[in-house]
Amino acid sequence: MTNKPKLPSFLPSLHPSTMLSLSLNTPNLNSPLSNHRPHHLPKPISATLNFDRSSSNSPPQQQQLYQPFRPPPAPLPKQFGTLDLASRIDILANRLGQWFEYAPLIPTLAREGFSPPTIEELTGITGVDQNCLVVAAQVRDSLIQSKADPDIVAAFDNGGAPLLYEIRLLSASQRAAAARFIVLNGFDGKGAQELARAIKDFPSRRGEKGWDYFDYTLPGDCLSFMYYRQGREHRDDQRTSALEQALRVAESEKAKNTVSEELKGRDGEQEKGDEVEIVRVPVVRLKIGEVAEASSVVVLPVCKSEEKDREVLEAPVECRSEGEFGVVVAEKGWERWVVLPRWDPLVGLGKGGVVVSFPDARVLPWKANRWYKEEPILVVADRSKKEVGANEGFYLVKVDGDGLGLKVERGLALKEAGVEESLGAVVLVVRPPKEDDDDQLSDEDWD
Repeated sequence: MTNKPKLPSFLPSLHPSTMLSLSLNTPNLNSPLSNHRPHHLPKPISATLNFDRSSSNSPPQQQQLYQPFRPPPAPLPKQFGTLDLASRIDILANRLGQWFEYAPLIPTLAREGFSPPTIEELTGITGVDQNCLVVAAQVRDSLIQSKADPDIVAAFDNGGAPLLYEIRLLSASQRAAAARFIVLNGFDGKGAQELARAIKDFPSRRGEKGWDYFDYTLPGDCLSFMYYRQGREHRDDQRTSALEQALRVAESEKAKNTVSEELKGRDGEQEKGDEVEIVRVPVVRLKIGEVAEASSVVVLPVCKSEEKDREVLEAPVECRSEGEFGVVVAEKGWERWVVLPRWDPLVGLGKGGVVVSFPDARVLPWKANRWYKEEPILVVADRSKKEVGANEGFYLVKVDGDGLGLKVERGLALKEAGVEESLGAVVLVVRPPKEDDDDQLSDEDWD
């Protein structure tokens, strides 16, 4: 019996009724007989799929065969240009060279039909590391193309792939500035991740306290503002630790002065001395995964706007955490709760905080011709502040004879209507998460 040769394990398996015919003997193309081929000479390499139409499992004529993903071609380093498949696999398996030199070989294997698990089996590089190496090499190339400092680029030559991978979502100019900041401050992977996240998050924080004193073009200021916000969310030791971190990484003098004043508590003294309080109600869009990444959160009862004021009046007033595990304890049972990051407007929210869910945003007094959005929203109100005081403040009120049940009104409009007491002062409006979050509301967008 003739032993059949075994096919490599990475070749795709075929249906039993499918025959793969291969002719592995190629003619000598330099032979003078190559242009006058006799019938007895073997044909060139060919691969055809012949389906047995008599089989009950045969595919229909229009069936599309599975085509694996082929990444777009990438330039292969000159030193690897003449290597065959086995040599490329050997370089990856033995890590011959620096990581950014052999990383471009991984996409070439993918174009040959190798899947990430197969590449891992052949080279020992996991699928996660394959992605990290390829992306980091592209980031490194972009740094070189943007004329980044060669010394900064060289600092990532030894084991710098995880660091460059973290700044992949930044623009070319942001990458160069972030890479320099990472090197000068000796950041590890976690530090690089926090820096990139702070830079991406900074524009969406427009309007928050202190935002104007931090420079968006400086990576250190973006990171400092993130720690600055965390410091305002915490108290005691955690607050001091976060603000000290913010002061260490701040680059501009304005940012350093702002953090120093917060650290010394001067802001609180100034706010107490203010005669006129400017009321601003932030409208923020919750980011995907923001609650999971928040260092501190709040848990608030949720009421339906259709229930009018009944649920608002009956919702638990006090909700606190107890014990070492921070178990949430409410004064009474409630069906609906929401977890939100402890944003600045929620830091001072004590007993009486409540959230009202509205099916769409028409209940808010903003300009319909520009910012009207039919999307669900959450309105956070402070029930301990029911008196209609500031003209520019916003308050949660009941609407008699209206199908909406509840709505938000400006203080001046309520005073003109003779309303002196509301269900609570609105402190925050939350919009649902989505991919594009650049449509934040400004003060001019309210009616």
